[in-house]
This record gives sequence, C-alpha cells and structure tokens, in this order.
Amino acid sequence: MQLSIEDLGHRYGALEVLQHIDLTVSEGEIVCVVGPSGCGKSTLLRLAGGLERPTSGRVMLQGAPSSDSLNPLTYVFQDFALLPWRTVAGNVALALEHHHLPAATQEAIIADVLARTKLSEFHDAWPRQLSGGMKQRVAIARALAVRPEVWLMDEPLSALDSQTRDLLLEDLVDLWTRTPFSALYVTHNLAEATRLGHRIVLLSRRPGVVRSVTTIELPLAERERHVPELAAIAQDIWQQMRDQAKAAEREMLHD
Repeated sequence: MQLSIEDLGHRYGALEVLQHIDLTVSEGEIVCVVGPSGCGKSTLLRLAGGLERPTSGRVMLQGAPSSDSLNPLTYVFQDFALLPWRTVAGNVALALEHHHLPAATQEAIIADVLARTKLSEFHDAWPRQLSGGMKQRVAIARALAVRPEVWLMDEPLSALDSQTRDLLLEDLVDLWTRTPFSALYVTHNLAEATRLGHRIVLLSRRPGVVRSVTTIELPLAERERHVPELAAIAQDIWQQMRDQAKAAEREMLHD
C-alpha cells in the first residue's frame, strides 16, 4: 500500500503549524521527516495516522492491504508505551487481543515477532527488568505483530543513548532487509535519517512546508560502508536548516 498526503495543512486556532504538505510513502520505502524544533513533524505523523483531522488537504492509503495485515497503520513512539503490569509477551499480545484470533495463532505470532526482534529469551520478563533498548524492541515487536502496511515512527530512538541507538538502527535495517516495510519516520537526528531513509523530507520552521526532498540511492544494508557519503548528505541538509533551526529555537523561547 502507498500512503499519500496531499496539500495538507493544519492549525491550532490562530497558530498555523503545517502548510501545503505533499508527500508519499511508497511500498517498501522509509521516508524520514526532519526539520527545526516546532516545525510540525509530530503533528504530521498524527494527521497521517488519523489521530487528528487536518484543517485542509487529505491523507489516503492507496491499494489493498495484504491478507495477513491486521492494522494497515501502526505507531512506534519515543516513550515505548509499555504496560508495566504485563510481561514482554503480554505487551505484544495487547495489539492482538481485539482481533479475536485463536489462542494458538496469537501465541505463534508472538513467538515469531519476539524471535525477529531478538527477544525470545525475554518472553516472560517484566518491563522494569529491561533496558531502554530492550523496551523499544518490545514496542517494535508489538508493531510487527499486527503486520502493518505502513509504520508511523515518532522519534523512536531519541530516548536512547548513542550506543543503544546504533544497535537499534542495525536491528531496524536488518528487519527491513529481511522483510521490507514502509515507514514515515520522524527524527531530529540527521545521521539516523541518512542511515534509514530512502528519502529525507526537510520541513521549514513553522508553519512547516516541504523545503527539500533528498533521495539516497545506497541500499540500507550497504550504508555502514559509506559513512563519509552519508555524513556529507547530512551536512548538506543541516546547512539548509541551520539558520531556520536557530530562529525556531528563539521563537520557542518567546512562546
């Protein structure tokens, strides 16, 4: 399926947040959205997922979902959103319970996604026993369980230390390489965007408009061998947004 966003605009009262946004996420493509603080990145993700209704424009899922997809769209958040009174398996099961699947089917799905996210041995662990990186793996496993057509990822690695973030990036690349998925991925980290994104969409300061779209042709699995090229791409995007990032920071201080 393809996620299409057409002429999208949004405001909160007199505050205009987004303006004339056009972008698509094609099947098997990861589109990263970057931009200055307060430019509307997370708002864009909420509008894409139907958590809010846009002031103008539209969001469409085009094409038929695969037969085993339980939710066409699913979120992965920054804060893991795990229930502390449920085990790892119980947190993953939460995404399946309202689909009324046979118990054996649920158990098979849970076992599969825990294996794919390297969590099988933590099946019965409690969230309090896990590191931040492990908690985010649980959140990713929970998203995998519903076999989404498009992932909506809101700075999923920003709460992690740099070493853990690098490990999770490797895990996401490995997951995509084995079974390509589509994602609209919001991040403030340009190195992260160049490591994961097939395209990087740069938004302007508020109201956010699309300033540029950068396509990266290097296959995800080969990017670790091309760090200088990726760093140059990140530097180019930073040069485009640096002055606006400074202005946005001053603007937020006065809000």
